[in-house]
Amino acid sequence: MTRRLILWDIDGTLVRSGLVGSDVFGQAVEQVLGTRPQTHVILSGKTDRQIVEEYLAQEGSEDPAHIPAVLDRLEQEFARQVGRIAAEGSPCLGGEAALRNLGGVAGVEQTVLTGNIAPNALLKLAAFGLDRYLDLEVGAYGIEHSDRRSLLPLAWKRQRELRGIDYHPHETWIVGDTPRDLECARAGAAHCLLVATGRHDFAELEALGPDSALKDLSDTRLVVDTLTAA
Repeated sequence: MTRRLILWDIDGTLVRSGLVGSDVFGQAVEQVLGTRPQTHVILSGKTDRQIVEEYLAQEGSEDPAHIPAVLDRLEQEFARQVGRIAAEGSPCLGGEAALRNLGGVAGVEQTVLTGNIAPNALLKLAAFGLDRYLDLEVGAYGIEHSDRRSLLPLAWKRQRELRGIDYHPHETWIVGDTPRDLECARAGAAHCLLVATGRHDFAELEALGPDSALKDLSDTRLVVDTLTAA
């Protein structure tokens, strides 16, 4: 039996949530600082903590207490606007079928490695019924570190401590849609599949030299074979 730990990115890989993400960041910062950010921070590939830190630096805030305060407001505001996700967003092509079919393969464990804080990750996935395929308790989330590359060791640690499985880098795949997902995988010597369903096109992602690159996840058999090949 082949053992696999598959760590899924969410935004741009499994779901698109429309403009709700960028909107709630601005609202959360405004609620803490009292002023609306004049410029949007680019979100793609970053952790929520990193995004908050960039917003605060942009607004001239040096108070470290503002970081958890904005993240807390981010959770509250996202929950308040959760209905917008299904209305304005969509699941990425092929994601549900890939998750479902991989879930039927012996030895495969699926969770997330995402820039989202955990409550918002769950809301985005649940909006399209994707949460049922993932063991979210052992995921790695964007509240835990600013640098996405530091999340992979946390995912391994949770599998070891909560599920009793010690995965090795060669048994681990990160699936994402940005160069930062590849950087995260390379930092831990794990494998990486990049899909061009986010902001970056296929040629750009393929040129980075991941283990595999696809235009989308629509070819379910190819996705399963790629992630489970010995």
